[in-house]
Amino acid sequence: MPLHYRILLGMALGIVAGAFAVMAGQEGLVVDWVKPFGQIFINALKMIAVPLIVASLIKGVSDMRDLGRLSSLGGRTVALYLITTVCAVTIGLVVVNVVKPGRVIDQATRESLAAASKGAADEKIQLAKQTKEQGPLQPLVDVVPENVFDAASNNGAMLQVIFFVILFGVGLVLTPDEKAAPVKAFFDGLNDVVLRLIDLIMLFAPIGVFALLAALVAETPSWDVFKALALYSLCVVAGLAVLVFAFYPGLVVALTGISYTQFFRGISPAQLLAFSTSSSAATLPVTMERTEEHLGVDEEVTSFVLPIGATVNMDGTSLYQAVAAVFIAQAMGIPLTLGDQLSIVLTATLASIGTAAVPSAGIVMLVIVLGTINVPEEGIALIFAVDRVLDMCRTVANVTGDATVATLVAKSTGLLHEPHKRTLDDAYPKPATGAAADPAQGPPSGGAGESSGTAG
Repeated sequence: MPLHYRILLGMALGIVAGAFAVMAGQEGLVVDWVKPFGQIFINALKMIAVPLIVASLIKGVSDMRDLGRLSSLGGRTVALYLITTVCAVTIGLVVVNVVKPGRVIDQATRESLAAASKGAADEKIQLAKQTKEQGPLQPLVDVVPENVFDAASNNGAMLQVIFFVILFGVGLVLTPDEKAAPVKAFFDGLNDVVLRLIDLIMLFAPIGVFALLAALVAETPSWDVFKALALYSLCVVAGLAVLVFAFYPGLVVALTGISYTQFFRGISPAQLLAFSTSSSAATLPVTMERTEEHLGVDEEVTSFVLPIGATVNMDGTSLYQAVAAVFIAQAMGIPLTLGDQLSIVLTATLASIGTAAVPSAGIVMLVIVLGTINVPEEGIALIFAVDRVLDMCRTVANVTGDATVATLVAKSTGLLHEPHKRTLDDAYPKPATGAAADPAQGPPSGGAGESSGTAG
């Protein structure tokens, strides 16, 4: 059974198991005995993310042997990420202004939602205030790590790791070949080993998503809360659906020639994992593997574009912030001018760069967006009840946007080619027979020795 079908089956069974637990009043059983397996799966993906970024990015930069090419790749990447983010925010504003979901929230419902989530809202508001108190150039200062090992152990500091790794790769390019060769060979080999580890971890993906979805259902607030916020949730999901099923594949089909079906067949396992884990960083190893081996994006591009995208490209989060900001203003009866809505576009775009690739980080940046348009930050309490579910949906858009930009950059630089899909024989090669079984002759043709995916 293909991987994405196994993941879908795990998700469906997880939802059913969680629903049965709720009906039987055994939510604690799921949280205590099932949820940990989901957390183990997420931890395994996060565990492999930093080694993957280090190995693949150093390999990608050192393979270029031309710093001008690196500059060109970086310029195209940043430009496309900014364009897609602005488009995402605009889509969100159009949807929320047409539907006006905040108008259906009455005073009693508003007070009930605010009271239920006051503690969580206060915590996020405090975090946002600490962020706003920093100087205007603090984000630039934060890019350069004081200690790269400390940055590697911090989920929110992935951009610092990327900065160091790119700098290391540049140093490797500038080093004479005879001295750089052993270092480059080490990271080339490390990259292959990490790819094998991803294969092993993904064998447990159906079990991991089963546990995550079962726990989500068991911990979900009452249905009455969802009914109160149904129109708002539908606005967010509708905007994200336009992004994922129309905007991104439209760009890919029009500009690269990859078919609609091929695009989704290639990245669907990454999308399903993004939905289950709510983390772009945890999904990054799978996103890189699927984009490279199933969409034909060269490793030189995936190793550079996707780690940066997992850190700075948060299209789904930006769209959500636009919808949420206008919804809260509508619910509180605060009119927004055209200038306010343009401020949302600018602030949400810039805030997406500072959003960590971990669950619920976007709501902290939403506080900053609300402050820009003079809407009380306490309004975030209105949307807390459904934030976890919507976080799953917007992470799908984030990951899809990363894959889209990587594909477009590869096409524009001539690094898009026929996919090389690793099979189980690639990941776990069978012993060769005859002369090829001699260790001195190396791995058999088509085995692990050829599966790094560095064609192009």
